[in-house]
Amino acid sequence: MRVRTTSAAACAVLLAVAALAGCNRDSADGAGGAKIGIDLPRSDSDFWNSYQNYVEKGLKAGDVKALPLTNSQNDIGKLVANVQTFTDQGAEAVVMAPQDTGAVAESLNTLNEKKIPVISVDTRPDKGDVYMVVRADNKAYGTDACTYLGQRLKGSGKVVEFQGDLSSINGRDRSEAFKSCMDEKFPGIEVFELATDWKGDVASAKLQATLAAHPDINGIYMQAGGVFLQPTLALLEQKKLLKPAGAPGHITIISNDGIPEEFDAIKAGKIDATISQPADLYAKYALYYAKAALDGKTFQEGPTDHDSHIIKIPNGFEDQLPAPLVTKDNVDDPKLWANQLGKKN
Repeated sequence: MRVRTTSAAACAVLLAVAALAGCNRDSADGAGGAKIGIDLPRSDSDFWNSYQNYVEKGLKAGDVKALPLTNSQNDIGKLVANVQTFTDQGAEAVVMAPQDTGAVAESLNTLNEKKIPVISVDTRPDKGDVYMVVRADNKAYGTDACTYLGQRLKGSGKVVEFQGDLSSINGRDRSEAFKSCMDEKFPGIEVFELATDWKGDVASAKLQATLAAHPDINGIYMQAGGVFLQPTLALLEQKKLLKPAGAPGHITIISNDGIPEEFDAIKAGKIDATISQPADLYAKYALYYAKAALDGKTFQEGPTDHDSHIIKIPNGFEDQLPAPLVTKDNVDDPKLWANQLGKKN
């Protein structure tokens, strides 16, 4: 008799919870009242800080409703814990930017089992299903940087490459494409590959050692201006090697990110170019695809209505957003996201 009473009570409780959930779903804001969990990957980069600002602006616009933002600080353990917190809080979609694209598979599998769609920003997880990857073509970053340096150096010289973390697909894509292009198109250029784990202090220390052994370095490729720009410029200035573009002894520098500080450096002649990684579009389409996932929308390969191209990847789809080359010729283009910061919409 006691067992029957307990079972009946349990059923009543479940029905009440279900009814309450349905009520909350209808009354809450966003896509059907569902909330998304958003993990920011780090806060030590100007690029990712800008991305956070754009995410927060998008959330204020009210297109989707989010749980309190978390920041995994480039630590896969923290990312795993943050994702667990999201699921405990009832997140129905998750936006993340895993910096270690190999170690995130277990978390993705857990979310997939719970039928929680995942949008991965900037990085493509090696394994584990995702609803959509929002990313630019990182192989193009490496190829474009190689082509720019190769042409400016007229096919000869010595180039330092600050490689990102090779456990990240972005670091691998940029490094592999840069090497392939240099080997094929500019065999007269000697490349010094410096692994940095996306750390500015590591890049600076290794650059100092390389310059001591090879004082005739005449080119630098920085895979992430957000972490490499300031320590690199400081070191070159200290060694009296920071000479303006066009002057004898100038070291040709191309970067990736497209942050305002890089634009200032281009205008000052301290660096020559960067590839503008679209922080604004990363945020915009991360939220867009999170809402689309909650609304049950599906996508297929092909061009989009926002000047990008969706490709099929083994574990989902990837929207490859445009990332233009920025030089002194177009650094003031108002369409570039870094030139829109601080403007009222």
